[in-house]
Amino acid sequence: MRIEVDDLSRPQVQALLTEHLADMHATSPAESVHALDLSGLRGPDVSVWTAWEAQVLLGIAALKELSPDHAELKSMRTTEAARGQGVASRLLGHALDNARRRGFAKVSLETGTQDYFAAARRLYVRHGFVECPPFGDYVLDPSSTFFSLSL
Repeated sequence: MRIEVDDLSRPQVQALLTEHLADMHATSPAESVHALDLSGLRGPDVSVWTAWEAQVLLGIAALKELSPDHAELKSMRTTEAARGQGVASRLLGHALDNARRRGFAKVSLETGTQDYFAAARRLYVRHGFVECPPFGDYVLDPSSTFFSLSL
């Protein structure tokens, strides 16, 4: 598996992000969907990586700078075919290593409270994230849970 910086121009990456947004809207109330669309992920404060096996897309992860010492994990998603193969752990580790190299002291994230997000919550806890209050512009929301990791 190789992980590379991505410019979001490839059709398979765009299709995975479209699927991601559709699933977020299908599982959460509209006001609780905080996933970034393509334009949001192309912002100057966002770094995006994709995981590949040969020419097959396996997953995506992004890191958004909130302040010089705080970043937010965004758009963690693996393809259905790649689930259960460690892709998410590898992408998360890559994003966290990048955050450390860039000097961030903390990485936070928001994810859903619904059963659909249970595997994601377990992944974050396995990597040392702990539940925290809302951060940045987030507010308390019964459909959202928040995690952070001190680096």
